[in-house]
Amino acid sequence: MSASVVMPGTFEPATHVDEPLQYLTFLAAQQMYAVNTLSVREIIEYNQVTTVPMMPAFLRGVINLRGSVVPVVDLKARFGKGATVLGSRTCIVILEAAKEGESQVLGVVVDSVSEVIEILDIDIKPAPAFGNPIRTDFIRGMTKVRGDFVTLLQIEHVLCVDEMAGLM
Repeated sequence: MSASVVMPGTFEPATHVDEPLQYLTFLAAQQMYAVNTLSVREIIEYNQVTTVPMMPAFLRGVINLRGSVVPVVDLKARFGKGATVLGSRTCIVILEAAKEGESQVLGVVVDSVSEVIEILDIDIKPAPAFGNPIRTDFIRGMTKVRGDFVTLLQIEHVLCVDEMAGLM
């Protein structure tokens, strides 16, 4: 490690700058959610989902994504709110969920994708311990965007492959 020398009359730049992170916002179960864009691989139109027998209700099936089989999770059903009703803006957000050094690519069905927003860590507040429509371990925090609350998801918990496999 090298030490930095600050010359008289100059200043040393801050070692930690609170830069905003980018989040993709979307609607699911009539709620606004967001995931860090670093976990988003792409957004595709909803079509050709092949059902798989004896899977949990929240697993819509699988898709062929450029030669790879990708499981598709219905986010509304994962949150215990019933199946997503398909509409003209329904799409699949392809996410990469990492846990313990391994990554898994999964798709999530959402009602619609909204926009990419920037959020500072300081603007993220803890979710209340009660009254949440989803499990608290699924939530990274909450923030307000243009007067409306947005729930930031812990995608590695929502899409925990080990937990979902245990529900089969």
